[in-house]
Amino acid sequence: MSTARIPPIQCLLTFEALARLRSVTQASEELHVTPSAISHRVRQLEEIIGTKLFGRADFSLTTEGSEYLAHVREGLAILQKFPSSTSVPGKRKLRLAVTPTFARSILIPRLRQFTDAYPEIDLTLQVSIPLLDVVAEDADLTVRFGAGRYSDLEYLCLTKDEVTPLASPTYVREHGPFESAQDLDNMPLLRSPLEPWRTWFAANGLDWPEPTEGSQFNDIGLMCDCAAAGMGIALVRLKLGAPWLEQGSLVRLGTADAFMRNVPSPHAHYLCWRTGAMDRWEVAAFTEWLKKAMA
Repeated sequence: MSTARIPPIQCLLTFEALARLRSVTQASEELHVTPSAISHRVRQLEEIIGTKLFGRADFSLTTEGSEYLAHVREGLAILQKFPSSTSVPGKRKLRLAVTPTFARSILIPRLRQFTDAYPEIDLTLQVSIPLLDVVAEDADLTVRFGAGRYSDLEYLCLTKDEVTPLASPTYVREHGPFESAQDLDNMPLLRSPLEPWRTWFAANGLDWPEPTEGSQFNDIGLMCDCAAAGMGIALVRLKLGAPWLEQGSLVRLGTADAFMRNVPSPHAHYLCWRTGAMDRWEVAAFTEWLKKAMA
C-alpha cells in the first residue's frame, strides 16, 4: 500500500487541536510549538490532501474540513490505544552538508527561524569542503560554492556576492592610507583558492598576476580571523565577511571611490541535491525556507 499521501501525524494533531480550540495561540500552547509552526502544519496538511480545511479567519471549518475532521478524530482515537508504538512518532531527519563560513556567517544566524517553524524536523549539520574532497556523501542537501553546472546533481543558486579587500583597523592605520588599488603593491595579500585575487585586480585595471606567495587558507572564515589579527589583506565576499565587518574587527580599505565598485565574485553558493530528494517533504520544506530566508 502506498503511503505517499498519508500526512505526518503532527499535521493531523495540529488540525484537530485548531479545529477544536479555534485559536492558533491556544493550539500552540497545547502542542508546545510556536504559532508559526501551527500555521505551517495546517498549510502542509491542506497541500497534501488537496483540500481547504478552514473557511474563514475565525477557523470555522469548510464542509470538507468537517468531514475530514471526523476521520482524523477516528484515526487518532485508534492510535491512542497503542501509545507505546504509534502515537509518538519519531522526528523526521534531515542531513545538511554546508561549507564552514557559509554556516557561521549566513545559515546559523537564521537557523532558529527554521527550527521554530519545523519542530518536527531534526536537522544534522555536517561540514563539507569539496575543494579538499571533504564531503558528506549521505547528506540530503549540500551547500556548495563554485561556478554551478553540477552535472550529477540538481541545484539552485542561493546567493551571489561581491568581493572587496578587508583588513584590521590597526593594519589600515599602520600601513595606510590606501587611496587607490595600486597601493596594494608589495602588501601581504592573504590567499585562498576559493577567492582568487585576479578577478579584483582585473576589475580595478591592474594586470597583476595571481599572488603566489603569502599565507594561504582553504577556509574563508579562517582567513578573516587572520586578517583581523593583522596578518595582511584579505579579499572577502561581503555577505560572508558581514560578522567581522559588523564587529569592527575588519574594515574596508580606503573609500568606495578609491577602490572603485565592489567586484562580483565569479562564484556563488548553490544548494544541491540528488534527483528524487525533493519528494521528501522535509527536504522540500527546508529548501523553500532557505530560499525565502536568503531573499
